[in-house]
Amino acid sequence: MEWISILTLFGSFFLLLALSVPISFAISLSTLITICVYLLFESALTVVTQKMASGLDNFALLAIPFFILSGNIMNKGGIAIRLIELAKVLGARLPGSLFHCNVLANMMFGSISGSAVAAAAAMGGIMSPLQKKEGYDPEVSAAVNVASCPTGLLIPPSNTLIVYSLVSGGTSISALFLAGYLPGILMGLGVMLVAGMIAAKRQYPKGERATCSQIFHKTLDALPSLLLIVIVIGGIVGGIFTATEASGIAVVYTLILSMVIYKEITLKELPKIILDSSVTTAIVLLLIGASSGMSWAMANADIPYLIQDAFLYISDNPIIILLTINILLLIIGTFMDMTPAVLIFTPIFLPIATDIGIDPVHFGIMMTFNLCLGICTPPVGSALFIGSSVSGVRIEKVIKAMLPFFFILFTTLMLVAFIPEISLILPKLLLNY
Repeated sequence: MEWISILTLFGSFFLLLALSVPISFAISLSTLITICVYLLFESALTVVTQKMASGLDNFALLAIPFFILSGNIMNKGGIAIRLIELAKVLGARLPGSLFHCNVLANMMFGSISGSAVAAAAAMGGIMSPLQKKEGYDPEVSAAVNVASCPTGLLIPPSNTLIVYSLVSGGTSISALFLAGYLPGILMGLGVMLVAGMIAAKRQYPKGERATCSQIFHKTLDALPSLLLIVIVIGGIVGGIFTATEASGIAVVYTLILSMVIYKEITLKELPKIILDSSVTTAIVLLLIGASSGMSWAMANADIPYLIQDAFLYISDNPIIILLTINILLLIIGTFMDMTPAVLIFTPIFLPIATDIGIDPVHFGIMMTFNLCLGICTPPVGSALFIGSSVSGVRIEKVIKAMLPFFFILFTTLMLVAFIPEISLILPKLLLNY
């Protein structure tokens, strides 16, 4: 019966995806079909709707719409150009200075906005013309932008980590946020290393040395934007407010910053920003509700335990099991967006990981890092498509230019996966985790 449920659930799910059914509906329908295997249709329909509703009945989920709204306010609020100006003076004398500027700006803007796609669009749109003017190869410029934009999904605040906390059974959001810093910075530094090597080989120009006065003024101009990270993360770690309360504070702060200090957003533009944020929030919450039903169906059919037994049948060596999980997550990330992947596969892989001694916080960061690479690769690759579009370079040329970046990103992923302290050192130092 269990194997029939597995075949029914995943078979119908991937068939619906192949038929281009939206993923939320594919998850819901495959769940309904699976439950119908051992319940009547009417009873199955009741169970699915109940589980979808109960999956959304969680206080921590309020953080997601607020962080989405604050990110959208920042996208329109003049944050991007100020962070780019700061990044330009910080990386001015490095080989291929505009590459490093792009990476640093993506790390800062992505972490503040919480969106890799927004970072790729904002930074690519601004940096591509500048890089082309300086003689940089457009496909390499696009590859640098695409490879570095996911850093903001690891560097907090990150909606993906909030979703993981929910579906993993309440893993500390504070610990997850702190754990994301070093892996996110390592990812960015890896991209900068490869970009610097390419720039030195092709003799791209260095920027002009920035004066102390320029560094001071650009830092001062970008400081209010960067201060948001200090307020949000400092408040959560210090126990002043929860992640949900921090998201509300982020909205208030970004409104003041964009409308009063930078004066880039008018009152007339605000309803459009709120509407866009509501649409994005609805998509995310529908995914979470649908995936809650699927998680119940998987648990009821003992699917996580069957897969765990299959893993142990392959090998009882923790290194082999961890490597296998990583490979599977990399494959999953290439054809599924991050949020549904986290919602569906965390209940399957997390019990296996904890059984071989992997900390849930470490596993959450490793899983997020894996899925970050998926948004840079076809066929789903939302960041890849956006980065290619804003740069005006064909996707196949961008993919070819990204090959050395894939190598360094995979190497960094393996370091994060097999050296837990990279993720856990900050939670241990600051939270006594």
